[in-house]
Amino acid sequence: MNTYTLAALAAYFLLMIGIGVYAWAKTRADSSGYLLAGRGLGPAVTALSAGASDMSGWLLLGLPGALFASGLVEAWIAIGLTVGAALNWIIVAPRLREQTERLGDALTIPQFLANRFPEAGTLLRVVSAVVIVGFFTVYTASGMVGGGKLFATAFAGVLPVTGLSDYMLGILITAGIVLVYTTIGGFLAVSLTDFVQGMIMMVALVVMPLVILFGTGSAPLSSVPQEGFLSLTQGATFIGVVSAVTWGLGYFGQPHIIVRFMAIDRVENVPRAGIIGMGWMVISLTGAVAVGLAGRAYAEANGLVVDDPETIFILLANLLFHPAVTGFLYAALLAAIMSTIASQLLVSSSSLTEDFYRLFLRRNASEREAVNIGRLSVGLVAAAALVIAADPDSEVLGLVSNAWAGFGAAFGPLILLSLTWDRMTGAGAVAGLVTGAGVVAGWIMLGWNASFMGGPGLYEIVPGFAASFAAIVLVSILTGQRPKTI
Repeated sequence: MNTYTLAALAAYFLLMIGIGVYAWAKTRADSSGYLLAGRGLGPAVTALSAGASDMSGWLLLGLPGALFASGLVEAWIAIGLTVGAALNWIIVAPRLREQTERLGDALTIPQFLANRFPEAGTLLRVVSAVVIVGFFTVYTASGMVGGGKLFATAFAGVLPVTGLSDYMLGILITAGIVLVYTTIGGFLAVSLTDFVQGMIMMVALVVMPLVILFGTGSAPLSSVPQEGFLSLTQGATFIGVVSAVTWGLGYFGQPHIIVRFMAIDRVENVPRAGIIGMGWMVISLTGAVAVGLAGRAYAEANGLVVDDPETIFILLANLLFHPAVTGFLYAALLAAIMSTIASQLLVSSSSLTEDFYRLFLRRNASEREAVNIGRLSVGLVAAAALVIAADPDSEVLGLVSNAWAGFGAAFGPLILLSLTWDRMTGAGAVAGLVTGAGVVAGWIMLGWNASFMGGPGLYEIVPGFAASFAAIVLVSILTGQRPKTI
């Protein structure tokens, strides 16, 4: 490993910590400042923060790996995510920003739901918070595993001898940097680092496919001998396409993404933020698709053996670039991982602080006390995630896609209808939350996400989302209550 590469990574880590210190100096010392940056984010920071916290290492590892292995047919998931994200900006973002402030100035999603449906407020806050903290602990662990595997793959034999494996040392470095800037700087630090990390990710995903296609050893995409490699339909099935596209439904229920909408400075800036965010997303997803396709063409033309398709970004970063640029590309991968970890830690922390500590233990806790508890909660969730991530083969880490479905089905219809339908009731909200999560869990336990009716599996978000939506509507109509007009 070249010293230029290590120097580039060290500079990236110092930049993240520096942003955290800056945010600490600028953040108001109260819960609103620590958890939502005082609702003062500009549209560009809001947009890239939402995007960077969403994509994680999947953008640079999972998606290019899928395209490398199977071809353009794997791009359906990117298409579904693009449509889902656009609808999220149009439907959810402006309404959530306006209603969370108007209905009790809610700082968390469970708090908003409790304010929206006071007749079931406590139950909604507790159930929502349990789901958020539980799933996000697993999510955070998966991100740490990504950091550990990057260090184990790219820095094998060059890291200091500590008695720890390269994998575990990578986890501790990744988690340690995130903990520093998240703990001291709160939401503003997470959002500003997300902005920088989002820019790094986008530049890397533009540069790499261009170098692969037009640099030394390049080859045209048509050189891949696999039949139908550049076809969106070759080898596709109806259920397979539906399962891929419906990943987009998950956006409406992802707390670490939609909380960004609550923090933008003005509702009027939401459309501008949406345009910026969608522009970033289209460029980044297109780049990730291109890395997978062009990487396969390069491998075929140059006899490159790729044992694990998901490492194609790492392999090409080593082969094709100056060591300093390689360090930048590794920083882009770490940026994808760290931006998501930071967001998930902070959302989990906010639920522990606002929806447990202040709700049951210390209702009259001072703002300083609440902020300190929030910082402590960040550490507690990170510690739990570290325990899970210590075993890279732990089966729970395979549930990340299930967790996306769980959040999407449990919270997606709940958020959409609570923002747009004034006949929705607290009983309907609870029914939708429980039904969505329950159907997703049942679908997975029955194995229908792997094989359904003798054919390919149907992604569990489809039945979960539909069942949750139906439960909310049916129970709300039956209970007949009419909360305040939204």
